[in-house]
Amino acid sequence: MIRRRVGRIAVVAVVLAAGGVLVTGALQDTLTYYRTPGEVLDDPDAGRRPTRLGGEVVPGSVRRSGDLVTFRLGGDGHEITVTQRGMPPETFREGQGAIVEGRLSATGVFESDRVVVQHGNEYGPSPGPLAPEAGGAR
Repeated sequence: MIRRRVGRIAVVAVVLAAGGVLVTGALQDTLTYYRTPGEVLDDPDAGRRPTRLGGEVVPGSVRRSGDLVTFRLGGDGHEITVTQRGMPPETFREGQGAIVEGRLSATGVFESDRVVVQHGNEYGPSPGPLAPEAGGAR
């Protein structure tokens, strides 16, 4: 009786371990890591997996050729060339923070599928005709 119970527990443990390995393997393919240009340049193999690369668009580096946009993304003294098919968002500008999603190619160029522009997170009322005057009461 005890041998039978130990055998069942062993089978259940093997099945759970195999399931854990399968789930972990499936999640590895769907994970996207956030990295800086320096981290991608230090470990190019890591950049060849789906990656979110964050940094500042280097001023004077944006070039447009048809639907291909090429620019450099920098941070912490490192820069990496990024290519993007299609137009980036309207708020995309030189000197502004951006996050691109894609992979590092064998040539060392980061090929982006998507560009997300970072912007300030300070919100407030815009000065307009309805804004109260300083020092005055209505």
